[in-house]
Amino acid sequence: MNRKIRADGLPYKTRVYINNQVLIPSDLVKNLGIEKCLFANVVIKYGNNVISINGVKLLRNKRASSRQFTIPREVREAYGIKPLDDIEIVSIEPAKPLDNTNNGENEPPSP
Repeated sequence: MNRKIRADGLPYKTRVYINNQVLIPSDLVKNLGIEKCLFANVVIKYGNNVISINGVKLLRNKRASSRQFTIPREVREAYGIKPLDDIEIVSIEPAKPLDNTNNGENEPPSP
């Protein structure tokens, strides 16, 4: 049962699933170049509200390049987002990883 969802780019209108997740179709994932991305910053529009959600985990299926993310409970409660509501994905960009690579090399010397 292969159902291809066409998505040329952003903004992209979709529906919140019953488990509070949002699907990002494989076409959109490939166009945005986020195939290997694990976390992303997402901006959605719900009604007249533009909502920025930072650091959502992009869930994936082993066989597909589509992704899903869960809208956090705090955001759902604050804006009244319910399953089967229509939302619009305005932007998706990879979250910047925290820089833990310096291992204390640039710290000032101890007295």
